[in-house]
Formats: sequence, C-alpha cells, structure tokens
Amino acid sequence: MERAARMRRLAAILMLGAALGGCSLPIADLPAIGVPSTAPARPETAAAYPAVHDVPAPREQAVLEPAERARIEKELIAARDRQARAAGAADSSDAPKGAKKKTPQTN
Repeated sequence: MERAARMRRLAAILMLGAALGGCSLPIADLPAIGVPSTAPARPETAAAYPAVHDVPAPREQAVLEPAERARIEKELIAARDRQARAAGAADSSDAPKGAKKKTPQTN
C-alpha cells in the first residue's frame, strides 16, 4: 500500500512538472506545429526596450519670469470676464422677463 501511494505521489509530481514546463515553451517554435504560412515574418533582432532612464535635453526656452506670468494670468482673467459678460448679455436677451440671470462661476 505504501509503495502504491508513493508511486501516485511521484506520478502526480511528474505530471505537475510536465504541465508547468509546457507553459514555458513557445508553441509556435515547436517543429510539428510551427507558424502558419500567412503569418508575417519575425524580425531578425528582438525589439529594444524603450529608454526609460534617458533624461530629455534641457529646454531651449527659459521658464517664464514671475512678472510675465502674472501679466499673462491677468490677461486671461480679463478675457474670461469679457466672455462671461458677453454670454450674460446674450442670455439675458434670450431669457423671458422675470427670469433669474445666471452669474458666471469663477475658480
């Protein structure tokens, strides 16, 4: 009885090993199966991995000065306010009398 149990365990271990080993083989490379004739040819060399550690070149343009940044932000705020006023005027002309006027939201 003990010998039969050992043989079953050994057979189970061998079958498990064969199953796991079969997962590591590329099936298309086996001579009996192979790649279909309609498949595109494989490249001669394997593709290189992307260069993730390469640092980009320094910028040619300098970062905006604080004064210039403030000026641009002020211009953008003024443009947003003009658009809000224009949209408010258009909304008020389309709205029925007595309807509430929408106010523009600011962030």
